[in-house]
Amino acid sequence: MQSIDVANWEECEEELKKLQKERAARQKLPGPPPSRLLYRGQENASWQLTTTLERSEQEKMLLADYYRLISRVQPQIETFVGTKWDIPEYPEIEKSLREYETFFNKLFWGRLPAYDYMVHLRHHGFPSPLLDWTRSPYIAAFFAFRYANRDSEKVSIYVYCESPDGIKAWSSDGPYIKKLGPYVRTHRRHFLQQCWYTLCVVWVNQEWRFAAHEDVFARGDSQPHNFQQDVLWKFTIPSTERLKVLKLLDEYNLNAFSLFESEESLMETMALRELDFQEKES
Repeated sequence: MQSIDVANWEECEEELKKLQKERAARQKLPGPPPSRLLYRGQENASWQLTTTLERSEQEKMLLADYYRLISRVQPQIETFVGTKWDIPEYPEIEKSLREYETFFNKLFWGRLPAYDYMVHLRHHGFPSPLLDWTRSPYIAAFFAFRYANRDSEKVSIYVYCESPDGIKAWSSDGPYIKKLGPYVRTHRRHFLQQCWYTLCVVWVNQEWRFAAHEDVFARGDSQPHNFQQDVLWKFTIPSTERLKVLKLLDEYNLNAFSLFESEESLMETMALRELDFQEKES
């Protein structure tokens, strides 16, 4: 991981544009195109990249156990939401998760079982193995600064590129990150926030388990390949830039209400405009 400390938002924006220009230049070269850049904002620069499932103290959970869990709560969620999801029956999914190639081939081609259901769960607070990203650096900036306060001296914006050289390798004895795309029928928030996701898994003792993204990023350039993969940049920005950045984003209608469309997010947006952004009359 490359860590870059910037003095203000303007400097961060300039650095982000440099990365975008570098990717655009690589696209013009012969060979496979580089992966899209994905962005993630975090309100405290000291936090690691962890999923909500890991934060629920369920790290390294068996995928079979997770599918059993979300199958168990499915009827209640479907009743409340009024939507039905097609999720594989548990004996079927358990069998595929005990066969290395069966599940890996599904994951490699971006066909994660019950992906639409898992995305819905992620956007509504259920512990998830999906780490959410966005294709927009400005949406990432909003989430970085949204709740930033004096307790967090700096916020962070991460930039992830799965395969800068358009090639990716894997090993059956190490953790593997898979990028999952936006084409899924799910909740509106997924589209409003321009979401992508990553999933990190590992094959251990003839079973698939969730793994920590940080373990993959920690390997860095030590991977025995003549190409790059799973490249991560971390930009740290002073949290004192919060109101300036949020006001700038709001002027482009990028705020809590435009990203969540709930009554609570409308109140949050109105409060910022009236209490923090409003210029004081003399």
